[in-house]
Amino acid sequence: MSTTTSALIMLAAGMGIPVLAALNAGLGRHIGSPASAATLLFIVAFTAALVTALVTGPAPLHRFTTAPKEVFLAGLFVAFYVLSITWVAPSFGVGNAVVFVLLGQMISFAVIDHFGLFGAREVALSLSRVGGIGLMALGTVLVLKG
Repeated sequence: MSTTTSALIMLAAGMGIPVLAALNAGLGRHIGSPASAATLLFIVAFTAALVTALVTGPAPLHRFTTAPKEVFLAGLFVAFYVLSITWVAPSFGVGNAVVFVLLGQMISFAVIDHFGLFGAREVALSLSRVGGIGLMALGTVLVLKG
C-alpha cells in the first residue's frame, strides 16, 4: 500500500472520530444511557469487523491463544474512548472533546515512538516533534477560546 493511500485512509479514520463522537453522544442522550449507546456501537462495530474478517479470511484460532496477553488491553482502550466520548461530548462539546483526544494522541505517540513501546518502530523525540506537540497544545487553547 502506498504512503498516499495509507495517509488518505488514516485521514478518513480521523475525520470519522468527531462523527462517531457526535452520533454516539446523540444516541446516548436520546436513549438516556451513554453506556447503552456505547454497547450498541460495539455491537455494530463487532458485526462490521466480523464480516470483514470472514471476507478477508480469519486468522487461525490458535494464533489468538498464543498472542501476548497485553495486546488484548487494546480493547479496553477502545471501550474507554467510546464510553468517555459518549459521556463527555454532550456537556463538554464534541469539538472540545476531540481536540483533547488529538492532543492526548500526540503525546502518547511521541512516547510510544521514542521508546519503541509495544513493538513500534523507534523514532527519537526530536525538537520538531516537541514543537509540534507544543503547537497542538497552543491550538487546543485557541480552539477552546473560540
